Amino acid sequence: MKIESTPLAGLYVIEPRVFNDARGWFMETFHELGYGQAGLDARMVQANHSQSRRGTVRGLHFQHPHGQIKLVRVVQGEVFDAVVDIRRGSPTFGQSFSVMLSAENRRQLWVPHGFAHGFCVTSETADFVYLCSDFYTPSAERGIRWNDQANGIAWPALGGDEGSLVVSAKDAVLPTLAELLAASPDLLPLWDETSR
Repeated sequence: MKIESTPLAGLYVIEPRVFNDARGWFMETFHELGYGQAGLDARMVQANHSQSRRGTVRGLHFQHPHGQIKLVRVVQGEVFDAVVDIRRGSPTFGQSFSVMLSAENRRQLWVPHGFAHGFCVTSETADFVYLCSDFYTPSAERGIRWNDQANGIAWPALGGDEGSLVVSAKDAVLPTLAELLAASPDLLPLWDETSR
């Protein structure tokens, strides 16, 4: 597998090794020992799968406490995937990173604890699959506003304006990162808690 660093510490783009032959192809999408030897060490305890239609935005979500490392990928369709570093004290606090993930490019994104994560579907539909290192904990569910300009995320226009994107009522009223930091800083993880 090929692992690409990003400007945000702990966040990696992964290209798994694909074996092609006359029957089709095969790839390993996760191997705890192999990923661990590459420095991506996590025990994954939950797998999730969502399907969304074009223009759907999900996010930006995170858990704290009970932070999750996520290994995300697309098995059908294409998404614009984005994260924001929300680790208080991180040298890249508030900075974002985005990447296109698709069934064709087979890329994965390793999202460490301490990042808010979301995506926008750019194909007609997309099936999004991810592994998590901790269980979903409703009381620890958090989020920040997906379209806050301060995040620096250039969401795809998809031939329309922001109003043409589909966002849940819950995600539409999430606070900005600055609002969350000012009102409840303890709801954001510390850099030392996530960089061990």
